[in-house]
Amino acid sequence: QVQLVESGGGLVQPGSSLRLSCATSGGFFRVATMGWYRQTPGKGRELVATITSRATTTYADSVKGRFSISRDNVEKTVYLQMNMLKPEDTAVYYCNAKGSYSIEATFNYWGQGTQVTVSS
Repeated sequence: QVQLVESGGGLVQPGSSLRLSCATSGGFFRVATMGWYRQTPGKGRELVATITSRATTTYADSVKGRFSISRDNVEKTVYLQMNMLKPEDTAVYYCNAKGSYSIEATFNYWGQGTQVTVSS
């Protein structure tokens, strides 16, 4: 059964840090590009960071230098370390797994989301 379960969100003050985790099950992790996206009310879901199966990372310009994505292939978990948080980082953060087992068998899975609120 495919599961992506996010945790680690919360309410923090500007300048603080949080680490989000996304624990997965279902056997896809080793071949998946894992990503973190975020969404605020009235806006579409935007990419925050991705990490490929070979650990190549990409980041949105708005989080470069502050956020860091990593993965643990043994624990099948992806992390998002968020430092120097700003009020504009407030959003629901979603974990995503994207990839393919073969040309015909692609997948695109989402977690349920975790709320991050940055406010003084």
